[in-house]
Amino acid sequence: MSAGRRAAGALLAAALLLAGCLTGCSSGGPDGDSGEETPPGPSARPDDGKAPGVRGITLPSWNTGDYAGPDAAPYLRQIAATGARWVTFTPTWYQDGTGDPGMHTTGETAGDDALRHIIGLAHETGLKVMLKPHVDLVKGGDRAGIRPGDPGAWFTAYERFITHYATLAADTKTEQLAVGTELAGTSRDGARWSKVVRAVRDRYRGPLTYAANYDEYRTVAFWDDLDVIGIDAYWPLAERPTADAARLRDAWKPITGELAAFSARHHRKILFTEAGYVSQRGTTTAPYSWTVSKSAGEDEQAAAYEALLTALDGRPWWAGVCWWMWDDWPDAGETPRRLAYTPHGKPAETVLRQHWK
Repeated sequence: MSAGRRAAGALLAAALLLAGCLTGCSSGGPDGDSGEETPPGPSARPDDGKAPGVRGITLPSWNTGDYAGPDAAPYLRQIAATGARWVTFTPTWYQDGTGDPGMHTTGETAGDDALRHIIGLAHETGLKVMLKPHVDLVKGGDRAGIRPGDPGAWFTAYERFITHYATLAADTKTEQLAVGTELAGTSRDGARWSKVVRAVRDRYRGPLTYAANYDEYRTVAFWDDLDVIGIDAYWPLAERPTADAARLRDAWKPITGELAAFSARHHRKILFTEAGYVSQRGTTTAPYSWTVSKSAGEDEQAAAYEALLTALDGRPWWAGVCWWMWDDWPDAGETPRRLAYTPHGKPAETVLRQHWK
């Protein structure tokens, strides 16, 4: 998810929902971590279906120097204080149009030196790292709409993009790498994606995932090439605003039943590579929306956190969650903090601490 670039995606997702379409918590020990370090050594065999238990929070960047700024270390300490064991970073490249043959850096792309800096800080803070590179559109809109006119050229460019970060991940001992995020317009192309994954594995030997949107994961054609199934878990849970955590927990029942069966079919655990709720009234009706309403809804956000954690915790097929997201960088946020996805300083942070510490 990308701040200021999800409005069109939210409208699209809402339309799909009306049309009938619709990384943390533990999969290991009771505290969500096996207690063992997992530096990137030889990756699990593709059919192992193993992934470390993840209690994570995403810290995205919107500018070249964000990850090297003075707020980086305090943000990481705050994330660790919730009981999180993982942090996700999201360097982003951009396409000018949905049909373009490639992607490029801009002034909003995290610099490599800044990224190396914050990965080092995260490790010093005791956090494991997932690197989750994104491709977005320069003029905004949903990255799921990327459908290259020349798929061969696009995948060649994409392989250069993602192997750049695979090398950086290996050099920085990053513990997990996502090979892509919400690229539904390309993720049915199993042959080309398998080639990309092989190129990544030539450079990086840690666990690999792909972050599929909640309405995309069934059609991803290359899960068997990866170590864990990644889903950005923005399922609507209610038709009307509600802060009833029990009701929201019940809404997860059909979803978890489907996910358990999907995990069993592919012999892989499922990691929520993103999950999150703005602190706005109505967030549970459209978790993917940055602007579901103008009314504060911290109680609804907290109830949604509680429902997800209680509904998923202890499921043997669940690899954990990376919450979207921690605080925005100063002067970068387009959503007022009191209405934004961050749980920091809100009742949702208390929920995290109760479950994770």
